[in-house]
Amino acid sequence: MPQTDKTTKRTKPKVIVAIPCLNEGQFISDIVTRARKYADVVIVIDDGSTDNTAEAAEKAGAKVIKHEARQGAGAATRTAFEAAKRYDADILVTLDGDGQHNPYEIPQVLAPVLRGEADLVIGSRFLQPNLNKFQQISSSFNHAPKYRKFGIDVITWLYNFGSKKKVSDSQSCFRAHSRRLIEAINITENGFGFSVQVLIQARRKNFVIREVPISCIYHLQGSSLNPIVHGLGVTLKVVKLRFKNELLNPRRRNKDELKE
Repeated sequence: MPQTDKTTKRTKPKVIVAIPCLNEGQFISDIVTRARKYADVVIVIDDGSTDNTAEAAEKAGAKVIKHEARQGAGAATRTAFEAAKRYDADILVTLDGDGQHNPYEIPQVLAPVLRGEADLVIGSRFLQPNLNKFQQISSSFNHAPKYRKFGIDVITWLYNFGSKKKVSDSQSCFRAHSRRLIEAINITENGFGFSVQVLIQARRKNFVIREVPISCIYHLQGSSLNPIVHGLGVTLKVVKLRFKNELLNPRRRNKDELKE
């Protein structure tokens, strides 16, 4: 049901699209332009970029929140959550600013939240939609490099371990979040461990999590991070988060899952 504003009655939910990014000046203008078709407001969180990311985003019509120094993907997403609250969003959509996610797929990520079927929707790179012949050819762009797929699989397995509610892509940052979830989640991880931290909190608070298939284009300019160092870092964070928040308290975890 659409939320009611304090001063006016809304006829539809207010959708905010937030794009955390770092040095994505070559991609951000196109992403913002396409995302604006589906959002009331597009917000770019510039995490200490040294290129023209902020200027390009503003020129394309986005509101820009700039971190003066790099703080990390988790910190940028935390800023996105805070901005969604300030803008009184009913739904917050997040996606990457490096051109890997297709903003034209925002409606399919939004849909389960709009229908009241989910509080958190993950755009999964590993779910297979019904494809026509042209899409089957195009879907070759969705094949993650083997080393990256392996790392994602390990992290996702660590998140799924011991839970009845499993996901296929714990690392996708193309997500839609309901107002209830925005107000309840507390992101404290500054790095990429935030992606699983959000899932762990959502699961423990009994929010409904769903996945929908998305495409993803991998390119050489997509990340400047060493994949091995990055993967090990996120894996250790996931182990720490699960051990601290769930595995040390199995009685509470089992109680939460019985409610799901």
